[in-house]
Amino acid sequence: MRRALVTGGARGIGLGIAQALVQAGHLVTVTGLTAAEVEAAPTSEQLAALQLDVTDEAAVEQVVQGLDRLDVLVNCAGMIMRGAEFEIETFRKVVDVNLTGTMRVCVAARAKLADCGSGSIVNTASMLSYFGGALVPAYAASKGGIVQLTKSLAIAWAPEGIRVNAIAPGWIATELTRGLVADEDRSAAILARTPMKRWGRPDDIGGAVAFLCSDAARFITGTVLPIDGGYAAV
Repeated sequence: MRRALVTGGARGIGLGIAQALVQAGHLVTVTGLTAAEVEAAPTSEQLAALQLDVTDEAAVEQVVQGLDRLDVLVNCAGMIMRGAEFEIETFRKVVDVNLTGTMRVCVAARAKLADCGSGSIVNTASMLSYFGGALVPAYAASKGGIVQLTKSLAIAWAPEGIRVNAIAPGWIATELTRGLVADEDRSAAILARTPMKRWGRPDDIGGAVAFLCSDAARFITGTVLPIDGGYAAV
């Protein structure tokens, strides 16, 4: 049975991805930043949860090496600090989690992914990989970096049988966007631009990731897949 690791998979988009991978027949390990997140994760025989801070290199290495094998890595751990990211320490922290944290886990997982012969990495980009974010310069910069990191690793690791792709979610209703969903004016503006006229759900993301990790996508690498209800097409 194929084994997957989903960082940031204890809740939100990451959990939606993890559940889709379980449905696709994977054994999945998800991680959460806090003990409370890990405890709240809906674990099962096919889904285990561990605590992990992706800025801690030793902890990342320990989690990866604790897996008997690794076929799929999904980097979904991330943070956003709206309005505070102009402070340099906050800027640095957001980039360290979102961009450098992704690279840490990829590097730690490389050997196991290569060993399986058909390893797959899916990173989490964003609409803000392409659009500016007036309140979130660090988040937008980190997500822009994810696009180029994904393409670079795809080229570098293809000879080892590792495919590297990314998803770019649109407006997805999660804890991180709860305030925007509740703001009638802002939500209306978002829905007005979204051709499908609704907020996305975490399970809207999971199916696309399961596809990118499957044999059906065996000739796809270095791509960034928007999952945004058409938002970026307008």
